[in-house]
Amino acid sequence: MRDYVIGFLLSVVLTAIPFWLVMTGAITDKSTTALVIMAFAMVQIVVHMIYFLHMNTKAENGWTVMALIFTIILLVITLSGSLWVMYHLNHNMMPMSAHEMGQLP
Repeated sequence: MRDYVIGFLLSVVLTAIPFWLVMTGAITDKSTTALVIMAFAMVQIVVHMIYFLHMNTKAENGWTVMALIFTIILLVITLSGSLWVMYHLNHNMMPMSAHEMGQLP
């Protein structure tokens, strides 16, 4: 029961801090805010895997650690790919300025 309470409290804190950062505008740079939120998300996933899924080096002869490493690799690929796609969509799909619209045929 102790592990579940610790995991729950860490999850609440790891959710509340990014929420507070966004709602108060504590970090003015949007890219820095996104990186901080991603870092908190990664830590929260690891907390869930350790405290709720009970992954450690002793269980199942270390195979759960391999699952943890695989999950972290997939997490990095997914988050970096998502940020890459969102950046390029934002960059390539920006609306035209009034000056550019006036030059259309």
